[in-house]
Amino acid sequence: MLNLLSGFIGLVALILMIPAVLPLLGALNWLFVPLALFGAFIGLMSSRKSGQNFCLIVAAFGALRLFLGGGII
Repeated sequence: MLNLLSGFIGLVALILMIPAVLPLLGALNWLFVPLALFGAFIGLMSSRKSGQNFCLIVAAFGALRLFLGGGII
């Protein structure tokens, strides 16, 4: 059950990150990366790890976007 919740949180974070890929909206990732990390924390308490891994991939994508934009753009 926690694995499904973790995957759902990761999916919501991924959908919310779509506008943050556009120029000048990259700072939105400061809100969505912690959301994905929260989902990974929820997935940590599950016996299956697919939701946790998905959330970590989403968080890495957002962190990469923040790094490429200098943390602001």
